[in-house]
Amino acid sequence: MAEIIQRDGTWAFDGSTVRITPGLHRSVPLFRQTYGEVSVPLEAVAGVVFAPGRGGGRLRLRLREGADPLLQATGGRLPDAADPYRLVVDADRCGVAEYVAEEVRRALLLDRIPEEPVRAYLLPGPPVPVSVRSSDGTVSFDGGEVRIDWADTSDRVKRAAGPRIIGVGDLVRVEWLPGSGRADGFLRFVTRDGGISGLPPEKDPNALDLWGNARRDLLTALVAAAVTARLPHPSTRPGPGDGESGETVRGAAPAGHHDVLLRRLRELGELHRGGVLTDDEFAATKAAVLRGFRGGA
Repeated sequence: MAEIIQRDGTWAFDGSTVRITPGLHRSVPLFRQTYGEVSVPLEAVAGVVFAPGRGGGRLRLRLREGADPLLQATGGRLPDAADPYRLVVDADRCGVAEYVAEEVRRALLLDRIPEEPVRAYLLPGPPVPVSVRSSDGTVSFDGGEVRIDWADTSDRVKRAAGPRIIGVGDLVRVEWLPGSGRADGFLRFVTRDGGISGLPPEKDPNALDLWGNARRDLLTALVAAAVTARLPHPSTRPGPGDGESGETVRGAAPAGHHDVLLRRLRELGELHRGGVLTDDEFAATKAAVLRGFRGGA
């Protein structure tokens, strides 16, 4: 057993699994504490690196592409401190960190683990049910359906439409981007109806606009990962031109494209007539819908 215990967390390697447990110290980001312990099978590991630095170092596990639904959902956009596969090492424990890294490397060589992408998830992703309250509302996932309940601060178009419920079978993929600086982030659920609204996240009924508490909003990545783990693995998606993907082939409109457009325009018209949307809001939103339609047609 190779093990290193730090305030930032604990790594333990038994020859077949790297067990990563986040530390309880206040310096450990909320995301890592909430994500909890992760057991990484050796076959999911592409490599391990210990980078010494001034006053300590960083131990980092590199996973094979396609092995982890969390990394798939976040696309490498998790802030460095929130990365569950990174460990801050104190100066007096650098030797132990080097030993742990070397033990993992030796096992990778002995077991002849390739670095190539995998064709199925090797980690399960976050357990369900999972629910996160963000700046734009509360998003929940029970393994079969995504539900979004809008906050009082959400755009009134969203609040007027009521809770949004999307079945896993209706989803193509999840898009997630954290906020950075003055730019908002978002969590968007792309559906098989073509996702043609073309609306910005603050008005898109399939998206959460992440503009508030960055520490809390970051937790929406847990929902993104849990949903991603239950969608077909990216390696199973047909390539461009195959014509059988849930995504639109370039130059062709998805099935039901016009029906979805008309339904969305009718919904906007009802909100306008009901006084929920002003004339200017209705005109701008309608234009965005039409732009999205032309982009997908």
